[in-house]
Amino acid sequence: MAKEDLMVLDGQIEEILPDGRFRVHLENGHRLVAYTAGKMRRFRIRSVVGDRVQVEMTPYDLDKGRIIYRERTPGAGPGPRRR
Repeated sequence: MAKEDLMVLDGQIEEILPDGRFRVHLENGHRLVAYTAGKMRRFRIRSVVGDRVQVEMTPYDLDKGRIIYRERTPGAGPGPRRR
């Protein structure tokens, strides 16, 4: 694995922590603390407990990660338009 390579794993949000962080349970049984990526913050993509997410992490620190994608849940369309 090259130095710059990042691992992308699937998981589910278990708990919402302070400062925009989340506790995520990965499919392989590992738990970690993840924060939302900049694009998700910029476009105000909200995540709640139970959401399926993709987490990007470095092989050097397996306890921290960055949420890069939240899968859409069926039946949850866009919310009301705000002005």
